[in-house]
Amino acid sequence: MSNPTYEALMAQVRTTRALAQVAGLLSWDQEVMMPANGAAVRAEQAAALEEITHQRNSDPRMEEWLDELDQVELSAEQSANVRLTRRSYERTSKIPATLATELARTTSQAQGIWAKAREANDFEQFSPILQTIIDLKRQEAACLQRDGHTAYDALLNDFEPGMTVVALQPLLEGLRPRLSDLRQRIADSTMDQPQLVGSFSSDSQLALARKLADTVGYEWQSGRLDQSVHPFSSGTAQDTRITTRIDASDPLGCLYSTVHELGHALYEQGITKELGLTPVNNHVSLGVHESQSRLWENQIARSRPFCEWLAPHFIEAFGDCGITNADDLYRTVNKVETGFIRTESDEVHYNLHVLLRFELERELVSGELDISDLEAEWNRRFKRDFGRDVPDAAQGVLQDVHWSVGLFGYFPTYSLGNIYAAQLDGALRDQVSDVDAQLKKGETGEVLSWLRSNVHHHGSLYEPSELMRRASNQSVSSEPLLTYLETKYGELFDL
Repeated sequence: MSNPTYEALMAQVRTTRALAQVAGLLSWDQEVMMPANGAAVRAEQAAALEEITHQRNSDPRMEEWLDELDQVELSAEQSANVRLTRRSYERTSKIPATLATELARTTSQAQGIWAKAREANDFEQFSPILQTIIDLKRQEAACLQRDGHTAYDALLNDFEPGMTVVALQPLLEGLRPRLSDLRQRIADSTMDQPQLVGSFSSDSQLALARKLADTVGYEWQSGRLDQSVHPFSSGTAQDTRITTRIDASDPLGCLYSTVHELGHALYEQGITKELGLTPVNNHVSLGVHESQSRLWENQIARSRPFCEWLAPHFIEAFGDCGITNADDLYRTVNKVETGFIRTESDEVHYNLHVLLRFELERELVSGELDISDLEAEWNRRFKRDFGRDVPDAAQGVLQDVHWSVGLFGYFPTYSLGNIYAAQLDGALRDQVSDVDAQLKKGETGEVLSWLRSNVHHHGSLYEPSELMRRASNQSVSSEPLLTYLETKYGELFDL
């Protein structure tokens, strides 16, 4: 039997979430198809939507409904909806509407400024508005910061609920010694790595990207695939939107960024739809979200068995390109080299890229690092971790869009996603027989079904750590990821 108070609360929440989703799609439209001259108007639209959603999220009636429901017996899903709504209400109520609106307006403007600065390869064009964003994020963190926690904890909690720097820092920093050692041993290896040759048409790349989407179970009636400068995923279960990028000299960038974004999209499409726009019908965290994209991209699509299926399709699409068999393709898609771009980096280097950003943004938020020193510090620390000098800002401090849209606290979830993915892959292979035999034939139905049952369908019913414990039968640890990388690349490079 329904509870009138619960129904009133959910009616408020559903409308608010719908407005927030419109704001998210507005950002997608801006990146993919909107004219540059409309940026200022879209900034005002984003600010107006933020003002309305802030008002609804902080409506005083919410607290009355929540307090009343604390005394009522509810189902597990209803209890989770109440818990998640209270978290959202308390967060919103602590932040002044003027601050929320100004953040939305400023970050909407900043995306265009960042894009122009990156094109011009000039950090100074971007640094003034980045300083404004950092000042606003510090104000936001001060409103949210709890006793005994840092300002960065407050921002991190938006993306990975319950996570703190105290728990996260040893987890991530613990990756550096063994990854650095693995990176160096591979660099010292004399093993040859195949090279792609030729030019690869956009049509052929997109056609094969769509074949990959079909293979992993993407629901086209609920989703689409487009091109953009920076691949990303957005939307909802019934309106999933992903993008990829095209490079005529490297089709693997298109194919594997597509698989990565498909992992995000499959998660969204798999969340229980019966719960509508309620809070439970949402991804539980960005780390778990990233685990889905990284698992599909790396443990599945970069595996030797999957390459056996993919190789003939790749050769059919691109002809004489330096790839003649599955082993060539497997070694090529797992090539290791020290590059500058995070999104193009291999599995060995990727988390070192994230650690760099994790350090820098913590210091920016705390005030230990001035914006005037950011580019130099980026370059210095990149040389420390990767042994190479950064050639320019576009390949360094300006390469990522995240800071321009205020996503401080987001970057660590990428490495958390890798950690979670390795744990999930181990559990998947323990519980599903003949995974590799299925992948050799391009059959991914059982993989998707397992992820649906153990991750997707739960939405936000459990906290991230509890979801991972239930799915992988272990607490969060970086050991499965390190073991996976050392085993895989040890074999590839005969280490």
